[in-house]
Amino acid sequence: MSLSSRPPEPWDSFFKDLDEAVDMTVRLDCIGGFVVTLLYGLERPTADIDVIELAPRAAAETLMELGILGGPLHQRYRIYLDRVAVAAIAESYEDRLVEMFPGAYRNLHLMALDPYDLALSKLERNSQKDRDDVRFLARTIPFDLDILQERYATELRWQLGVPKREDLTLQLWLDVIREDRGMAPASGEQRGS
Repeated sequence: MSLSSRPPEPWDSFFKDLDEAVDMTVRLDCIGGFVVTLLYGLERPTADIDVIELAPRAAAETLMELGILGGPLHQRYRIYLDRVAVAAIAESYEDRLVEMFPGAYRNLHLMALDPYDLALSKLERNSQKDRDDVRFLARTIPFDLDILQERYATELRWQLGVPKREDLTLQLWLDVIREDRGMAPASGEQRGS
């Protein structure tokens, strides 16, 4: 995990400009490649900050106008805020948020999903980039697979549109992680509830 007190450029200048645009405390709950790269250290390019929550609402509108794709800060820094409207996120994720770069900004608090919630947020989309991110997190943290499965079963599965498909996806992810660790896939493992 990154121990830096400030993000690298151009992120720092982008966030300074957002911070100066508001006069109240604002929380941005961040997911996606931004978190995987800047907090957990995966080296891959990303140009957006996926945000699932901006609070309070009054400040959120100001920040989105400035930082959205095509907005003034995007034009200046070539990075942008992307408000994720639909995402399957573990139910109690807020209890486990981690602040990125605490104290770096006066009003802005960048909060990141913990690594298990971050991985599970990628389950439905399951693109190659998502699978690579999860594999990286599983190696870096390293994941306790029981925690990943329990959180999926109790906090996420009930929210999913096609839970049987995501059961299979999670099982494939677990098998890949076990293979990376030189472990045999769990035989007869339950694939969902």
